[in-house]
Amino acid sequence: MNIVDLINLIHSHFNHLRNKMHAQPVMPLTQVDSTKTPIIYKVLVVFAMMTFMGGSLIGLMTYINTGYSETFFNDWLTSFLFAAVTVMPAGFILMTLLTQIVEKWLPDTSEKKRNIIIGLFMAVTMESAMALSTSINNIGFNSYSALFSHWLDALLAALPLGLTLMIITSLTIKPSNLKLNDF
Repeated sequence: MNIVDLINLIHSHFNHLRNKMHAQPVMPLTQVDSTKTPIIYKVLVVFAMMTFMGGSLIGLMTYINTGYSETFFNDWLTSFLFAAVTVMPAGFILMTLLTQIVEKWLPDTSEKKRNIIIGLFMAVTMESAMALSTSINNIGFNSYSALFSHWLDALLAALPLGLTLMIITSLTIKPSNLKLNDF
């Protein structure tokens, strides 16, 4: 074998390798499901939602119940913490269940309309529950008529804000992506 034959042999091997590199693979590559949101992102979104929405609504309700005084921040914080451990977890579970029910009962309705229905129902339900927990925290059970009056005042004052926030949330966060079995 002379030098020319050796160069031709090497050249043919390089051509063969180059052709193999450009060939289509026999087995298709499996794609990673990039549409599935990691659980930590869902938890962070829910936590941020609870803090912003609950904090602002309970702040307004506390102001309606007690006015602004030296104890306002303490009243707001205790009302928020009380709602955070009672009302908000129940609301999250209710929202996921309601989403599944609305999807089952209204399958031919557009997702946007279903989300608005869910948002309206959740706003009224959550507002009522947060107004009750805030009124219980700030007023107590001494007088049921006073408790009812403060609950109603807080509910009616915060309902426009709650409706607005919940509809925006249900149209942007897409409750259909929140399923109980994800958590």
